[in-house]
Amino acid sequence: MATIEPSLFDWRDVDARSDLDRFYLARDHLPDARLLQYLEVMRGAGRDDYPVAAMWNALIAGVVFQHPSVEALLRELGRNPALLQACGFAVLPIQRKPVTQLVRDPATGRLQAVREAPADPQAAVPTSSSFSRFLANVVELEETLGMVTGMIGILREQLMAALPDFGCHLGYDGKAIESHSTGRTSRTTGTTSDPDADWGKHESGGIDARTGKAWSKVKSWFGYGLHLIADTRYEIPVAMHLTPASHAEQPELRAMIKELFAETPALAQRCGDFSADRGLDSAETKALLWDEYAIRPLIDTRELWREEKQHPDYDPSKPITRPLFPERVDTIVHTEKGSVHCICPQTGTQRDLAFQGFEADRNALKYRCPAAAYDLDCQGRDACHQAGGVSPGAYGRIVRIRLDEHDRRSFVPTPHGSPSWQRDYNRRSALERINNRIDNSFGFERHFIRGRAKMTTRVGLALAVMMAMALGHVRQGRIEQMRSLVQPIPATG
Repeated sequence: MATIEPSLFDWRDVDARSDLDRFYLARDHLPDARLLQYLEVMRGAGRDDYPVAAMWNALIAGVVFQHPSVEALLRELGRNPALLQACGFAVLPIQRKPVTQLVRDPATGRLQAVREAPADPQAAVPTSSSFSRFLANVVELEETLGMVTGMIGILREQLMAALPDFGCHLGYDGKAIESHSTGRTSRTTGTTSDPDADWGKHESGGIDARTGKAWSKVKSWFGYGLHLIADTRYEIPVAMHLTPASHAEQPELRAMIKELFAETPALAQRCGDFSADRGLDSAETKALLWDEYAIRPLIDTRELWREEKQHPDYDPSKPITRPLFPERVDTIVHTEKGSVHCICPQTGTQRDLAFQGFEADRNALKYRCPAAAYDLDCQGRDACHQAGGVSPGAYGRIVRIRLDEHDRRSFVPTPHGSPSWQRDYNRRSALERINNRIDNSFGFERHFIRGRAKMTTRVGLALAVMMAMALGHVRQGRIEQMRSLVQPIPATG
């Protein structure tokens, strides 16, 4: 049998503080004072065996330490006196003092002092029923006053104050959250076990780069849709909505944008770009971001043009192009994704126009003749100038595309596919990592929640804890650790 020499201390390993510090980080930075006041009022003059603040702290601890259920949290409190004390509960069992009452003797008519038998000691850990009643109060405050999700707005402004560039790069993504219900309709009631939820369907597809074959995937679920806006640089949530699964994402995104920037106008002034995947491609959304808030939309463009695919000479290997100025015969064409080309009238050669930048004063994209820009030989240059009705000279033809005069899906201030567009759009993957934390770190991959109010409360609390821990790390000088949910806090931090 192998033996291991025990070592009482290895000072190289003593570099982190207690795991409870992660709980303290969330507890101390959550703006929950108003919510606790309301909970105290709802408790009223009832029994105070388990203080409101301690119950609230236990709820936060369950989120921080990723307990999948209330029962798992209560078991942890029962075997972890340090956590029990950190939440604010009495560590020792509660022994109530016996009550003495005056009782009249029916035989003599005299009053006698009768002392009740002492009750059994009450465990310091809350019972399941008491915690369930407390949770019901928290859910009620969220449903009526939005007090849990309201903390997200407060934390958003605090993070903006702590980080001067927080909110400069925003992004959106939708996420499916299944209900703890099968979605089957009961024969007796005619409803499901979660009447607030419904069925949602998400379709995705593309072309396999290896085989060249088209593929499609359809995902259906019964539950809800989480609509999330987040800072794509710091990977921290900014705003959320929770809707039934069938709710469309595009109108929800526009509603969230208007609501977010109405609540926090400074964020609209700070934000420079907003990214989303191609499922959110919409001329209305792109126009809203740029026209109302001067925010560059970085939203991938869907391929919706179908008419050209019916032509007998259609070539699937080449992108579909349409005239940029359909009202006249010209040499300038564009693709659905907004790339602009010229076609030589003499040789039929197609070339990319040279992008010269975005002119904000004209609200227009500026392009230049590629032959003049790159010193290329173009036999049809004179005919091209004649078609465009211009006489540019040696500098070459200039093409300006005013955003308000062309397709808003195709043309945006930062052209689709340009290096700056691609660089900023790549940050959108931050939303996928946040969604992964929601599933795995906060337990939404497997949960026991039914009802929209309960789900909104639970999701809102998870995001608020995520933001509070990030704020705590920033204020304590550990900005590199602000996205961490489980990494120990260094002792020197």
